[in-house]
Amino acid sequence: MRLALLTHEPFYPPSGGGSAEANYLVSELIRRGHEVHLFCPYFPARDAVADRFGITVHPFTSWEMSRHTRLRSIKYLAYPGTLRRLVRRIARDIPFDAILSQHAISAVAAGRLKADLGVPVVMNFLDFLTGFMESWSPWTMPRFALRRLKAYELSLPKRHDADAVLTVSDELAQRFAETGYAADRLHPIHYGYDAKLFQLGTGNREPRTVAMHGSFDTHHLGPIAIRAITDIALDRPETHFLFIGRETNAVKKLAKRVLTAAPSAKLECTGFVPYGEVAKRLGQAGVGIIPYESSSGTHCAFVAKLVEYAALGLPVVSTPLAGVKAFFSDEPSVRFSAFDGEQFARDVIDVLDNPPPQAESERLANRVAAELDWPVICARAVDQLEAVVS
Repeated sequence: MRLALLTHEPFYPPSGGGSAEANYLVSELIRRGHEVHLFCPYFPARDAVADRFGITVHPFTSWEMSRHTRLRSIKYLAYPGTLRRLVRRIARDIPFDAILSQHAISAVAAGRLKADLGVPVVMNFLDFLTGFMESWSPWTMPRFALRRLKAYELSLPKRHDADAVLTVSDELAQRFAETGYAADRLHPIHYGYDAKLFQLGTGNREPRTVAMHGSFDTHHLGPIAIRAITDIALDRPETHFLFIGRETNAVKKLAKRVLTAAPSAKLECTGFVPYGEVAKRLGQAGVGIIPYESSSGTHCAFVAKLVEYAALGLPVVSTPLAGVKAFFSDEPSVRFSAFDGEQFARDVIDVLDNPPPQAESERLANRVAAELDWPVICARAVDQLEAVVS
């Protein structure tokens, strides 16, 4: 099969969010003998990376695209149309057997390309992108506009008659089903991690360190996180808070608010850490936290943080997010708190003082390795893609 793989994120190195999956998905496609043409924003060392993975890269160069680019939302809205034209131009000389889109933004282009090229389209949704905007202020995202954006995103599979849809969670699959899209074309595959990188015993554990990693967007660090970290810092001043990722505006805002109330709070932000080095830094922690606000975006997510915390044997405290709660609900080393900063702080302190049995953390790590390692996740995805094309 000759496949056009579309994404709005630079392919390499993985930059956070769902970007890590693309590397492993491509590797599985190449392992099975498929020809992959990658359409994505420009990234450095493109030719060397293409040779390493055995793919052809058709870079988008009209403007910079990344998770931290200026005017990101406007560029995201303009990207699908320009991406569509790029694929159509290449398709004049290279006939494709199928199109696979990663995330909602490239799904817009993929849906239109189905009509243009007359080939099957599979949409892979790694999150409910516009659902995260519920945590934005009404001034930043007016609610009437947000309702239309969310409805449009969820309508994409039905609107363009996608041949199959892969979703990151059962919760997200249900949202698509509610639009009238055929349930037998929906395939939850969850989200994975690299079991070779995230292994038990990685890093030097510091029991009083509370860690969080990721892209630190607005929806990651809101009032719940600010209140919880402030309360913990005041009650347990020896606690070290480790933020593994870029120092975004959300991190700066949190630090300012926490330090105003608790001047002696020990806050550290590492800056960008390559995916291959995250486990070592994360392995320093005694507890991993996910203090997300409630939104349809967070409920539809299968949060990568939780998977990686669990793989390293870390106890986890998370707000009760539907997308991951179904998978991890009966695990003693994962505590689902409340959407309340004060209660979240109490739960983190309790886990710091009374960590779950190490045997339970190790059992969960083994379960995660068996069910959520990237080769397992990507095999599910490629199975569905091959079924559609055949």
